[in-house]
Amino acid sequence: MATSLHQQNGNIFHPILIQSPISQPMMLTWTRPITAIERINRGIAFLRNFTAAHFSTRHLVKQRQPRLSYLRNVRKKPTNSRSLPRYLSTSSSMGSISAVDELLVYPSARRDESVVDNYHGTLIADPYRWLEDPDSEETKEFVEKQVKLTDSVLKSCETRDKLRDKLTELYDFPKYDAPFRAGDKYFYFHNTGLQPQKVLYIQDSLDGEPEVLLDPNTLSDDGTVALSMYSVSEEAKYLAYGVSSSGSDWVTIKVMRIEDKIVEPDTVSWVKFSSISWTHDGNGFFYSRYPAPEDGEKLDAGTETNANLHHELYYHFLGTDQSEDILCWNDPHNPKQTRTASVTEDGKYVLLYTFENCDPVNKFYYCDILALPNGLEGYKGKKELLPFIKLVDSFDACYESVANDDTVFTFRTNKDAPKYKLVRVDLKEPNSWSEVLKESEKDVLESAVVVSGNKMVVNYLSDVKNVLQLRDLKTGSLLHHLPIGIGSVSEISARRKDSIIFIGFTSFLTPGIIYVCDLEAEIPDMRTFRETVVPGFDRTEFEVKQVFVPSKDGTLIPMFIVAKKDICLDGSHPSLLYGYGGFNINITPYFTVSGVMIARHLDTILCVANIRGGGEYGEEWHKAGALAKKQNCFDDFISAAEYLVSAGYTHPKKLCIEGGSNGGLLVGACINQRPDLFGCALAHVGVMDMLRFHKFTIGHAWTSDYGCSENEEEFQWLIKYSPLHNVRRPWDESPETTTQYPSTMLLTADHDDRVVPLHSLKLLATMQYVLCTSLEKSPQTNPIIGRIESKAGHGAGRPTQKMIDEAADRYGFMSKMLDAPWSKVPANHLKRCSKVPLFSEGSDEHYVDQKITGEGENEAEMQLQDFLDLLALKCNPREGRRWARYDDLQKSFGKTTGLVTIPSLLSYIRIHYLQQVECWNQASYKTFKFLSLWVT
Repeated sequence: MATSLHQQNGNIFHPILIQSPISQPMMLTWTRPITAIERINRGIAFLRNFTAAHFSTRHLVKQRQPRLSYLRNVRKKPTNSRSLPRYLSTSSSMGSISAVDELLVYPSARRDESVVDNYHGTLIADPYRWLEDPDSEETKEFVEKQVKLTDSVLKSCETRDKLRDKLTELYDFPKYDAPFRAGDKYFYFHNTGLQPQKVLYIQDSLDGEPEVLLDPNTLSDDGTVALSMYSVSEEAKYLAYGVSSSGSDWVTIKVMRIEDKIVEPDTVSWVKFSSISWTHDGNGFFYSRYPAPEDGEKLDAGTETNANLHHELYYHFLGTDQSEDILCWNDPHNPKQTRTASVTEDGKYVLLYTFENCDPVNKFYYCDILALPNGLEGYKGKKELLPFIKLVDSFDACYESVANDDTVFTFRTNKDAPKYKLVRVDLKEPNSWSEVLKESEKDVLESAVVVSGNKMVVNYLSDVKNVLQLRDLKTGSLLHHLPIGIGSVSEISARRKDSIIFIGFTSFLTPGIIYVCDLEAEIPDMRTFRETVVPGFDRTEFEVKQVFVPSKDGTLIPMFIVAKKDICLDGSHPSLLYGYGGFNINITPYFTVSGVMIARHLDTILCVANIRGGGEYGEEWHKAGALAKKQNCFDDFISAAEYLVSAGYTHPKKLCIEGGSNGGLLVGACINQRPDLFGCALAHVGVMDMLRFHKFTIGHAWTSDYGCSENEEEFQWLIKYSPLHNVRRPWDESPETTTQYPSTMLLTADHDDRVVPLHSLKLLATMQYVLCTSLEKSPQTNPIIGRIESKAGHGAGRPTQKMIDEAADRYGFMSKMLDAPWSKVPANHLKRCSKVPLFSEGSDEHYVDQKITGEGENEAEMQLQDFLDLLALKCNPREGRRWARYDDLQKSFGKTTGLVTIPSLLSYIRIHYLQQVECWNQASYKTFKFLSLWVT
């Protein structure tokens, strides 16, 4: 069976998973043929009469070294409010001016002051406990009122519809996953563009005609039924596939006969946190499930909140009712444990992985299914469990099988190796382990995939970037480096008996490349098999840098910054900072459409902070942000935000933070601890009630990272940062300031049975009461709203249109709150004809379109600051600084960072200054118009 990161292997289990982040941007470059410049040069004479104090290098279409020393010095100079131009300098406090057009009237929510819990002698009120019941009429009424409030706010967000239209345009491109092989067939997933769900295709060969095998879009009218897992039998005779509805984690498994695409009557229900693994005889498959809930078929699966307990391993025989499935393993004495299984590639063993929680540790058992006297059939109708042998029977480390040669197994493990290593053991001598590939001093061993007999592709994470090597399975020795760009390996698809491997790659500026490599070649060549192309996207418009920011305790935290090239560090840019920091999960470079859009059209700088708690540097990095050290996550994220401000990328009023799931907790904690540092906050499906999270669905598995309030010591950790219990009025603590909470959107969904909606609902009610409705005239004028989606869950399986709508809503909200307006006529929207050189300065050459056409040209906008910067480019700096101090422009057009239309700006210049400029004429007027459009 193919090994692919997008398949269900059963080797890795994360009961709490991150949502996909933000999106990242790309770049625009133009070809530049040389043509006549006489008309352009006459315009330069006019421009030399004006100048400005600062120049932003982001306006250059192209520059070749050397750059002007004046510009170089400005760009490198650290920025703070005192060093900014007068028209950009602002106070560091959040202020009390509402970002919405009028003060919001929040719906009232009943407070039940009688609900008080005693935690080890400390009394904690929980007045919104009633919101924990999703089926109560009172909860439904609360949700309905919040939805109406949020809709009213979003309708006032001017960029929302433009964002939705642009997202729809940008999402409409073909998307492919890497092919995988089963039997003698190839399979792959493909979305033509705006299909709600991706479609599974089959073909006889890589250049054969593909056929649709399974189209999930036919399973529902609105695209909310998604394919959540799948597995093809050894000879490619059957496809077992799991579907989930409305984003719930509950899965129902069906079986299709591949040859004629007939769906068999088999139905396997109440599956969750499972793999599907066929035995090689094709008679059936292993899977994991929970007991059916009490309400059974009447239950709207995914809306319940009761704890998930008693996870069990079963085997389903094809053509039989689920009631006849054999129970292979359970542990009634440890109801919180979860387990999953996989069949080895040689078909001899079934491997059982048991997890106690979300820590990267597991027990490892195996069963020789070929040696069973009567096979698996011998267990039908019996209560006897399979005779698993316990190779590892403690939760002291992670053991993940990489390959086996009969009884000799190779494992990836973190046993005495927080960055992981490869070890080997013969099942006949279970106490004799040997090291195959030792732990790296710096890099984390993420995976090893065996291919072409005894070769393995080893995937390392080096400073949050993937590195691939080809090594010998037997000795661990290095054979070749497999070159890839700076980014992430998104999937690896291969079989041991094949020499061909497929590798998926992505980065902030790479939508997706699938490489194919024949490892039998003397020097393996990474060839591009497919490359994703997003129409209108040019990666050269942007640049990516990685910085290392000192946290509160001095630990260096890596952070990626994606921005338009040569931006001026003047603190004026809207910025979006994303983080996660938990459960040993890495946030590596990735591409998303929404990031491209907001970077291009809202001029947003995109940042990803790889804070502690994740797995970017191994298990030690993870543990440094968990349990008693969880505060390190928040300190790291706050330090990253402070760096963006101090380095001149942005200003607190222009900074938005975003995170989902554990990242939602991150956002909630940080706005409590530093409300002055952020202008906007987007918290998706966050864990907000840190005292009760373990009581709902799979929350008990998260105690490995958080602890549990039932333990007194751990309660003391949790109460200090729990978002729900630390909402404070900042103006009470500092009466002399006007600090308030940032504009906040809490996002959740009615079928999220991972982090149930009650977390966001209780925090929403608390924030609105403490900050807004409990005071007659509250200083909190920044809105606090909740986006509560229907027929959606924690994020997986969400159809394309729902993703577009949510991104338009949250970034439309961000745009308004940060005062980040839409650029009406971005450069790539204008129909560009021939180009002419604008001017030359030494080896610097700059070009501008000779002719610009297209709708909306007369409504093109630019910032006054951009206008001043443009003048500074080629004009006398001293005279320009004196001229820029005049208040004429600001009085006529408002603040310098606002937008004005090009025609109105040109008219103003002609009326007030044209008479003083002898060289001004119609030709130079046109030249200036080209310059202005070039800037935008």
